[in-house]
Parts: sequence; C-alpha cells; structure tokens
Amino acid sequence: MDQTVISTPAAPQAIGPYAQAVKVGQTVYLSGQIPLSPQTQELVSGDIRAQARQVLDNLSAVARAAGGTLSDVVKLNIYLTDMNDFAVVNALMSEHFAPPYPARATVQVAGLPKGAPIEIDAVMNLHDGNR
Repeated sequence: MDQTVISTPAAPQAIGPYAQAVKVGQTVYLSGQIPLSPQTQELVSGDIRAQARQVLDNLSAVARAAGGTLSDVVKLNIYLTDMNDFAVVNALMSEHFAPPYPARATVQVAGLPKGAPIEIDAVMNLHDGNR
C-alpha cells in the first residue's frame, strides 16, 4: 500500500528521524506532538493549559496538511509527566473535540523529549472520499 509523508511548516519540524505524519489509504498516523512553537522549535512557556493548547494546535496543523481536521481523529494517546494535569487536559480536550469523541488513552510517563510535560499522538480517518 502506498504511503504518503505529510509535512507542514505550520507545525514543529521533527526533532528526530520520523515524519510529522504518514498517510496510508484513508488513515493518517500523526506523530506525537509536544508543546513546541513551530517558529522557534522551543517549548512554549506557560502552564499545562497553554502547553496542551500548543500541542493541539500542532496536531491540528498536521491534520490540515493531511486533508483533515481534529474532528477526523479516531484515536488519541496522551502522555503526561504529571497525572495531576489530567483534569486540565481533559477540560481542554472537550473544547477541541465534540461527540462522538475519539478513543483515547492517557498515561503517565517518566519523561518526554525536551523535558515537555505533555505529548499527544493521533490516528485520523479521512472518511470523505474527496480527500
């Protein structure tokens, strides 16, 4: 099956040997995003809400580059270095996603790249045949 690499300057460039996303058929696998500014490639400042918002903005930019939106996301994996941030991230998720919500896992991890407190990856289904 053909694979298409998705890349956009509207999201941070990969900080390792991986693509921002890969499209296979109508499925798009979005690599994990941390709260990096696309302009500076540095972590944004602020609390977990500001950082989670940047992560979702980054994911949204990659989704758009692939021909979709966050509403096309069917699966999310959220990685937090502090599970005490769960409630704040949950509230922010309800601002960016509407029912039916995607399937999701949230796990606490010991560390993330660049010392980020959050990372989110996603799987998107481009169900519209026009994409």
